[in-house]
Amino acid sequence: MAKLVFGLNQSLDGYVDHQQFAPDPALFRHWIEHVRGLTGSLYGRRMYEVMRYWDEDHPEWTPELRDFAAAWRSQPKWVVSRSLKSVGPNATLVADDIEAVIRGLKDELAGEIQVGGPDLARSLTELGLIDEYRLYLHPVVLGRGKPFFAAPRPPLRLVASDRIGEDVIRLTYVPA
Repeated sequence: MAKLVFGLNQSLDGYVDHQQFAPDPALFRHWIEHVRGLTGSLYGRRMYEVMRYWDEDHPEWTPELRDFAAAWRSQPKWVVSRSLKSVGPNATLVADDIEAVIRGLKDELAGEIQVGGPDLARSLTELGLIDEYRLYLHPVVLGRGKPFFAAPRPPLRLVASDRIGEDVIRLTYVPA
């Protein structure tokens, strides 16, 4: 059975604006390896549109950026959207019966499926489908933006904490 994991970089005050702070080389390497090990990714429309950046190579990319793009492109993606009419390579559009489709993925697959986007995570949390939350805390205060939890925080239990790179602490929680 697959496990749904929602994890994102976030500021100390709980916002997930990836353009306001970037991972150091150690954390970026962590993300490359993490993506390589995934069974797939589940995205809401907005996060999927942001991630489509990785669909095409850019001449200014470093080898690490190319590694991430290759890992991202190789994995299956499911995109939850009622407004999109099509999705890119290696992606499947999920427009109807979202709960049944995602429960089916969890039952049929093994490994981790990453959940991308706070709004989708909120919906999946309400359905009791997220198995783990990973908060990658950066020593930055933004004061505004998109919160990690798009609704009141569900009851959680801390199961692990570890340092990644020089400045980031990953906190891992499961539903309580």
